[in-house]
Amino acid sequence: MRFVFAGLLFVTTCFAQDLTVESNGKKWPADEVQKVYDSGCAVVQREFSGNRILRPRVRLILGADKNSVTFDRREIKLVKWDPYLFAQGVVMLAFEDLLPVSLRAEMTRRAVLWAESTLDVRSVDK
Repeated sequence: MRFVFAGLLFVTTCFAQDLTVESNGKKWPADEVQKVYDSGCAVVQREFSGNRILRPRVRLILGADKNSVTFDRREIKLVKWDPYLFAQGVVMLAFEDLLPVSLRAEMTRRAVLWAESTLDVRSVDK
């Protein structure tokens, strides 16, 4: 029984590290923030990744000058709490985590190769 409890505590701690919030003096509903984060991850996981668990690292900053998502810093900045804008940011960051950088680079290379290998039929001499 101790092992089960220790395992649950470890999993909860890991998940808690995926989402951090800076409020800059703004009030925010902690339970709702966590529920929207969990739901955003679950939606992308069910739609695109099958069995792979998605838990993107996200830093929510409330009280920002404007609403935005910064991919390289993994930040969602909101002027005030808005569950729809937060969910949109979580979905965008979770979707980005689906493809590792190496696979994105390979797909980019393939797209350029395919574009270069196509031939417009009108350009072929008869």
